[in-house]
Amino acid sequence: MNLKRAVITGLGAVTPLGNNVPEYWKNLRSGISGAGSITRFDTTNFRTRFACEVKGFDPLDHFDAKEARKLDPFCQYALVAADEAMKDAGIGSDDIDCTRAGVIWASGMGGLTTLDEQLIEYAGRSNKPRFNPFFITKIISNMGAGLISIKYGFQGVNFAPVSACASSTNAIAEALLYIRLGKADVIIAGGSEAVITESGVGGFNAMKALSERNDSPQTASRPFDVSRDGFVMGEGAGALLIEELEHAQARGARIYAELVGAGVAADAYHMTAPHPEGLGAYLAMRHALADARLLPSDVDYVNAHATSTPTGDTIEIKAMARLFSEWLPNLSISATKSMTGHLLGAAGAVEAIACVKAIQNNIVPPTINTESVDPEVPSTADLTLGKERTRLINIAMSNSFGFGGHNATVVFSNID
Repeated sequence: MNLKRAVITGLGAVTPLGNNVPEYWKNLRSGISGAGSITRFDTTNFRTRFACEVKGFDPLDHFDAKEARKLDPFCQYALVAADEAMKDAGIGSDDIDCTRAGVIWASGMGGLTTLDEQLIEYAGRSNKPRFNPFFITKIISNMGAGLISIKYGFQGVNFAPVSACASSTNAIAEALLYIRLGKADVIIAGGSEAVITESGVGGFNAMKALSERNDSPQTASRPFDVSRDGFVMGEGAGALLIEELEHAQARGARIYAELVGAGVAADAYHMTAPHPEGLGAYLAMRHALADARLLPSDVDYVNAHATSTPTGDTIEIKAMARLFSEWLPNLSISATKSMTGHLLGAAGAVEAIACVKAIQNNIVPPTINTESVDPEVPSTADLTLGKERTRLINIAMSNSFGFGGHNATVVFSNID
């Protein structure tokens, strides 16, 4: 079968480092932390009192008041990021066959902000069952995909993959398949998350997943550091306009990079802990390279999942060392969650954007806050500590792993 090629022609982002791609990329390159005290609720009795919140985002800058009330923040972020990607691609509904345009949009948790608000109100009303008429549509995880398709009239593929923190990487991987098989010309792929809420922070605190470094939030996310104590929660959205190559060329589109491969695998091991040998991570990376018809020695940069948890970081590096072997010293690795925090289901899309921008600019964004590298990390691993690095980047890989043992990897290439 003659498989089609998929390219990236538009990018959009709402992140703790900036509410558009230029701001996000500038602050990522500069090693800026997006962490700070939580402003959304009273954290006095919480073990973790900080997160990487989206800042300066006013829904009324993007929606009228009536529309904004119908949308959970995760959908607001989704629509804003998707709109930036559409405009960045220079494409509109009138320019394409909308029956061959789709949306694959992920969220790990959906409308948790709305769920918290409504249940707190319900409990405070002596259990009288009065709920917002938009309660269900605000909380279901597929609504980001649905609303984007409604806005642009895209009538092709439309769904929401859910695989915890691998969700939006799975969305990108699925988009690649639909484009390759000729089932779509254009797909908006990505994910959004807004779970800095009482139940979100409290729930992750209960499982001891979050950092409790309340005295120094901006240095709390420290991937690969021997003193790391958990991840820092983030929020936001990342959108990629993925287009069939000939379709993009026919309309004279600017092409950022090619999406050349994707790999998925399961740990089949534990609900929350990664496989102790990093088997699922290794398989996802290996499958992605095989799918792209590349060798490990072809890869220049890996955006690691690296959440700053005690077990996950070193297990991921162990999987990389197995896959890349003697090539490991030549590989640039960075953990951008040290700046953005962990955007859960949206993390993969935001980090895929970092990979695309790294290829475009030949710049590896840094890993910040890591002062004393865990001795389990191979000494030959280049973690890009402290500041960005300039180098030729033709091939970049992005890893995402989620609770339930979900592993997903995507690979981008400089377009030839």
